[in-house]
Amino acid sequence: MKKISLILFLILNFLTAPAAVGVEAPISEATQECLECHAMTHPGIAEAWRTSRHSMITPKQAMTVKGLGLKVSAKSIPEDLQNTSVGCRECHTLRPKEHADTFDHNGYDIHVVVSPEDCATCHTQEMEQYSRNLMAHAYGNLVNNPVYQDLKQTIEGEPKRKNGKIVFNPADTATQEESCLYCHGTKLEKTGFETRDTALGEMEFPKIKGWPNQGVGRINLDGSRGACSSCHTRHTFSIEMARKPYTCKECHIGPDVPAFKVYETSKHGNIFSAMNKEWDFKPVPWTIGKDFTAPTCAACHISLLVNTNQELVLERTHQVSNRLSWRIFGLIYAHPHPKDPDTTLIRNKDGLPLPTGFNGEMASNYLIDDNERKARTQIMQAGCLNCHDSSWVRDHWLRYENTISKSNEAIMASTDIMLKIWKAGYACGIDSGCSPFDEAIEKNWANSWLFYANTIRFTSAMAGGGDYGVFADGRYQLSEQIQQLSDWYDLRSRMRSQEDFEKPR
Repeated sequence: MKKISLILFLILNFLTAPAAVGVEAPISEATQECLECHAMTHPGIAEAWRTSRHSMITPKQAMTVKGLGLKVSAKSIPEDLQNTSVGCRECHTLRPKEHADTFDHNGYDIHVVVSPEDCATCHTQEMEQYSRNLMAHAYGNLVNNPVYQDLKQTIEGEPKRKNGKIVFNPADTATQEESCLYCHGTKLEKTGFETRDTALGEMEFPKIKGWPNQGVGRINLDGSRGACSSCHTRHTFSIEMARKPYTCKECHIGPDVPAFKVYETSKHGNIFSAMNKEWDFKPVPWTIGKDFTAPTCAACHISLLVNTNQELVLERTHQVSNRLSWRIFGLIYAHPHPKDPDTTLIRNKDGLPLPTGFNGEMASNYLIDDNERKARTQIMQAGCLNCHDSSWVRDHWLRYENTISKSNEAIMASTDIMLKIWKAGYACGIDSGCSPFDEAIEKNWANSWLFYANTIRFTSAMAGGGDYGVFADGRYQLSEQIQQLSDWYDLRSRMRSQEDFEKPR
């Protein structure tokens, strides 16, 4: 029966493959062989690739583009890759010795996971920039920081009541991989091989721990960091998709990093929602006023932008921090961006791997200085000035930096109360060797900076987000949390005083 099914499969494949493959650029023999099977077994993949730019142009043709429209940043490309489209073989057989998941598949050395080092064959500059990006280090910055690991365990860990107290046992692997590591990335490891029953009979494939994952800081099987497919989703690898805010929404929707929901309700987001069907998201460079009329995430943070005179406004960068002066994600306070993308190197005055002390003092040796902040601010403002006059942009930034200062002051008030609670022994904090996140009052404190101060800052950064600055996880909730912390501390203090008064003398 299986033999008959195989024969039918091959006949159908022979009849349908040419229509599925019809592309403009020449296809390598190896890629053609891949498509002859996968157009039937995985038509979604084959069709996505068929409509991609990769299928329609050869690297040699792409390298002839002059000026800012050039999308290939490599100075040279191996001869055997130049004259055919970038297809299955051109991505999945590169550098086989470097990939731990390389296996023999129908006579070809194939690896399952394509890494940034593979993409660097054509996109060298983009890979190098991304490697200096905080997102490329997102896995290590999370799992190698004991303070963040502590917070992570109290969020996704398994709660158990023990000796009258809730303890959080470490989450199992599957839970970790679909929660924090979904965005931060997993560490991929080949654990062996397995035999699968396929439409073409039994085949052997590598078993990969941590797969599937498209996290921005994924540790790949060739040792590289990141996943280009986080933003340029397989197998279309679309510029249009990467430029639309829905791609960033996948990880940046909050309430800890509420970028998308704030953007969506801002004036810029309103314009995008109303007008984006009239915009052109594909040109390189991207022309302000012609291709689009309000910024998206990519326009502000990544894209190569020109004005209608085709004069350069912003250079393309995949090192997103190049345009960011402040890291407004509160840990515990907003702070200048780290100098090094490996934030596990940071030590505050207390020796903790945090960019600030609990009292708000910056770990300045590890953070960019005022001159670098000013330079990055000017780069970002260059885009704004194409739609707004200088007074608008200046006053927006003054308001934004005031919000950073005032929200940090509010968190200082919140943390000061929490420090008093720990000192009094009403909760067990980090100085006593305990988790600072595993008691209810500590979670109230964490809410103040992890959710509410963050929302206020993101709202200010993106020039408004309606009610997100006030009643929707904004100033109202922040002030409420601080009041609850204060009232809780006062109540416990009065209770202790009463207990001391009632003790026998």
